[in-house]
Amino acid sequence: MSHLAQFDAAFAACPLIAILRGVTPDEVVPIGEALIGAGFALIEVPLNSPDPIESIARLAAEAGDRAMVGAGTVLREADVAAVAGAGGTLVISPNANPLVIAATAARGLVSLPGIATPTEAFAALDAGATALKLFPAEAASPTVLRAMRAVLPKSARVLPVGGIEPGNMKPWLDAGAAGFGLGSALYRPGLSAAEVGDRAATFVAAIGEHSYVA
Repeated sequence: MSHLAQFDAAFAACPLIAILRGVTPDEVVPIGEALIGAGFALIEVPLNSPDPIESIARLAAEAGDRAMVGAGTVLREADVAAVAGAGGTLVISPNANPLVIAATAARGLVSLPGIATPTEAFAALDAGATALKLFPAEAASPTVLRAMRAVLPKSARVLPVGGIEPGNMKPWLDAGAAGFGLGSALYRPGLSAAEVGDRAATFVAAIGEHSYVA
């Protein structure tokens, strides 16, 4: 199965991406296991975390058969190669650099660039993006997303990221969000694996209450 097909399957199972900004290599595996136990299948370690490539390598080795693991805050083409070398299959960015997107697509990896406007969204899709990260969601709104969805291809998946909590997902889903990236409301440094697992279960239950299209 290709990485893109794996992403489609993982996304259909649970359209939530766990963002583990600040996680360390020593804690990433138990936290990843807690997320997977709650139903998550997509896990991101931002590259501005401590020793992120080591964390990606450890988690991919331990849980890569049960969840897709990759990097966030990917800003350069060289980062794509490093993530791939560690066994990562997700490449997620806060921006829409066409060179990073193309490098990711060329390796058959999953590309989720950050976009804030229709211009960026279409350029990212043209460069080979797998899905789109609406970031920061705090600077947008469900109304903005609904307007974007009116012009974007129906197959284009848009995931709001930033400020998402279990109680505010429904308006985004109603506006056409396909899923979400979850940051500090799910994980922040200092939380135990059990605490992250409890938060993850709350998110999974919340999105399960609403219908969504993967």
